[in-house]
Amino acid sequence: MKKYFLLLITALSVTLIGAQDKPAYTIYNSKGKKVSYKKMMKSVSASNIVMFGELHNNPISHWLQYEVTKDLSKTKKLTLGAEMFEADNQTVLNQYLKGEIDGKALDTLARLWPNYKTDYAPLVDFAAKNQLEFIATNIPRKYASLVFKTGFDALNDLSEEEKSWIAPLPIPFNSELPTYKNILKMMGEHGSPELVMAQATKDATMAHFILKNYDENAVFIHYNGAYHSDFYEGILWYLKKQKPDLNYTTITTVSQADITKLSEEHLNKADFIICVDEDMTTTY
Repeated sequence: MKKYFLLLITALSVTLIGAQDKPAYTIYNSKGKKVSYKKMMKSVSASNIVMFGELHNNPISHWLQYEVTKDLSKTKKLTLGAEMFEADNQTVLNQYLKGEIDGKALDTLARLWPNYKTDYAPLVDFAAKNQLEFIATNIPRKYASLVFKTGFDALNDLSEEEKSWIAPLPIPFNSELPTYKNILKMMGEHGSPELVMAQATKDATMAHFILKNYDENAVFIHYNGAYHSDFYEGILWYLKKQKPDLNYTTITTVSQADITKLSEEHLNKADFIICVDEDMTTTY
């Protein structure tokens, strides 16, 4: 029996060592230096607003969003918010959080993303269980589509109720921001100034609802596609334009074949960069 336990301990040790030799992700700071989860959490805990940029189909992004939220809630009052919910669905989302409707009704009444059940339901259910606010921060997609077709002027014709679901007009816009200019570069012949304006309406609206629901006694943690906050632009540009004195922390997610060293292209993308093995399975 003693020999059996020795063999079991040896096997477990080899398994753990093997797992450590082939990690799924590594966390880096903006300069490309490896940092621990604990160090990242120390910075997150000292923040007023945290922007957690994800790759939408990356399970490591979603798992760490949950873990960061859960661990932060042990010491901080939290407000949660997400790009994945549009502002005109806030009432329905609140009903679910309060237990007034069930998940099936939420799926029927709100415009949930296809990967909601696997990737975002755990965060929403965490908020419901712990009686936390969860803010629908994004512009309703039909209004972003209007901007994409005809530019900002299309928003002027909306009703007062519709305008309450977007950032106050006129929306400030800087087409020279590198991330906005890069959209045109990436899209090639399919790019247009209006496409960038549509992106800006999303960024501005998310910033608006983050600040509208910000509580100085809580940490607001926001989940969004990485591009919306990479290189301290997008949503963060609008946040700092209105509230430059708040303490912001940004997290982003990238994918590489080799996660032992951060690629130069990812340097300075965020305060903390979660570098995931590109062979990681995706959620869709």
